[in-house]
Amino acid sequence: MTMRLNDEEQDMLAGRCGSVARLALQHQLKVGAFFGAEDFVPVTQAHIMADTESLGEAGVQWLEGLADADGQARVRVPTITDPRGTDFAKASFLGQTTTMLDLERRAILAFVRLGVTMTDTCINYQTIQAPTRNEHVAFGDTGVVIYSNSVCGARSNFEGGPSALAAGLTARTPRYGFHLPAQRQATLHVRVECAPASLNEWGALGGVIGRIAGHYWAVPAIEGIERPPRSDELKHFGAAMASFGSVALFHLVGLTPEASRLRDVATADLPTFRVTRDDIEALRASYRTDNRVDVVVFSAPQLSLYELRDLAALCDGRRFTVPLLAVTSPQIKPDADRLGYAARIEAAGGTVLSGMCFYQSYAREIAEANGWKNLATNSTKLVNILGGYGYSPMLASMEECVDAAVSGTLA
Repeated sequence: MTMRLNDEEQDMLAGRCGSVARLALQHQLKVGAFFGAEDFVPVTQAHIMADTESLGEAGVQWLEGLADADGQARVRVPTITDPRGTDFAKASFLGQTTTMLDLERRAILAFVRLGVTMTDTCINYQTIQAPTRNEHVAFGDTGVVIYSNSVCGARSNFEGGPSALAAGLTARTPRYGFHLPAQRQATLHVRVECAPASLNEWGALGGVIGRIAGHYWAVPAIEGIERPPRSDELKHFGAAMASFGSVALFHLVGLTPEASRLRDVATADLPTFRVTRDDIEALRASYRTDNRVDVVVFSAPQLSLYELRDLAALCDGRRFTVPLLAVTSPQIKPDADRLGYAARIEAAGGTVLSGMCFYQSYAREIAEANGWKNLATNSTKLVNILGGYGYSPMLASMEECVDAAVSGTLA
């Protein structure tokens, strides 16, 4: 199928808008052809996931080549970045090498030359500018996409790093997937028979539903959650669902914007599944392999100001015997400093990091440098990922994690 191009797109393809815009559109045409897109849809924002651990030397050279290519190589819509691979102020504590940091600096410089705004956050919907209902965007981070699609009612696919950058450079993306109304209809019905309380329980519930859904095109319509969840609860819920099931969109009936009623998003013949308290406990228990704790990490997603407030309260009067890392965004860190939350966490022996993500920051090398193996966290997304980096991750509540940082064991 040949995609329809308007006059502006024809100009880009012909190189009249610069060589980088032409390369970006050529990339998007290949993506669109693969997914059967008929044309492009204009986007208002882009969000790039491109950590240097994934980019490597070749990826950074590619970015530098785009920045060097021509004077017109600038993004056309607001384009922001996912967490970076370090907090430069804490890199020596983490055990990161000069080679890692030099590669990071080069990537940042290339992005800046392309006009990208270095927000370094995976919670832009809490800190920068949340997208609005029916706003077409090109977002990369899976937690950002599922929150923006589901809670905000915006429209985005999971955009790989080159595709998200291409969307920023062209102000459009192929019209397929979750940009189409039909793709946003529910494909399964989930009845939740328990009420999650803590953030790790919300994440575990998301993980269970993600496993049930099982693939990217699955869209769960979820009933049984009566209380309107807070933003942080939805953040952990969606991030875990995306991590365990590659899900990009869910509907909470009566709560999220497209699903005032079940019939708004679902037909009567959908397969139906039940999720019980036992299902949530089974997922949590599967990440309790050893009581000994080497490090406690709050990350993935980055912490909101309210999460840091709650963590600071738990740290008062305590003294940690193992490292505790709390990762937040560059937008929130100054407020955490101003309000004293960061100082209270660090007075107990913790470390507050800004602008990075733990698993995107050479997590395996960090473990080897510091002798970390058993890791406790309240992030269901993080436990699902870190086994692949050589950790034995354990899922617990924020309170249990802080207790573990004091005692060195998880009760």
